[in-house]
Amino acid sequence: MDGKVDVEITAEGGAAVAAFKSSCMCDVEGISAAGRRVREYVEENHPRRLVFDFSEVKFFSSQVLGLLLDTRAKVAESGGEVVISGINPQLHRVFKITNLDKIFQFFDDKQGAVETANTN
Repeated sequence: MDGKVDVEITAEGGAAVAAFKSSCMCDVEGISAAGRRVREYVEENHPRRLVFDFSEVKFFSSQVLGLLLDTRAKVAESGGEVVISGINPQLHRVFKITNLDKIFQFFDDKQGAVETANTN
């Protein structure tokens, strides 16, 4: 598995999408860099909904959970929300075990998360 962490941030409809482009998100420096990119985007654009798309991710370290929680707090400051799309069942178990499935909304795919943002 490639340890390089890459995130692509785009505006799609009424949502911002942060799509992780790495199958293995375990590089500490890479996750920190991705977190900085997401934080800068949030500070500049104040999205009402930020979708984290995990469709290409097969494994992630616990540092990714910290990135999600930090981003959620920052987005909430301006009345927005963070949702998660495309996460595989094995990774979703991590959210259930940590009870984070209670604070994030999950969508099967990015399109569903973006379409829901457009109807709210």
